[in-house]
Amino acid sequence: MIIPPVSGLAGQLSSAAGTEGLTSGASAGQPAEGLTGVAGLEGAGTTSSTGGTPNFGDALTGAIESLETSQRSSDAASQALATGTVSDPEAAVTTVEDAGLEMQLAAQIRTKATEAVQTIFQTQI
Repeated sequence: MIIPPVSGLAGQLSSAAGTEGLTSGASAGQPAEGLTGVAGLEGAGTTSSTGGTPNFGDALTGAIESLETSQRSSDAASQALATGTVSDPEAAVTTVEDAGLEMQLAAQIRTKATEAVQTIFQTQI
């Protein structure tokens, strides 16, 4: 399975549908919350707090926090959609779908990382 880069996916999703009308405070023209943060998983531009070298742990922490933010935004959008307080139902549905895609991507990354670790442990020297 080929997984597109998340940074490109975020740009496509943000241009496909705006996020105005949601109670989460997102504005039109910006990608849905959380999608751009997962791109930090690649390690580009992320530096550790103790030095100037890239740190995978900080990138991973940022990606997980971004996923949590996306899930909270999705919860708020779906609740607003269910209660009828959202002015743009399409934006609310898009936010929920974005969060679902981000969760699927995180699950695939976890699975691939687990398989890689198992392969490393099974390698005989």
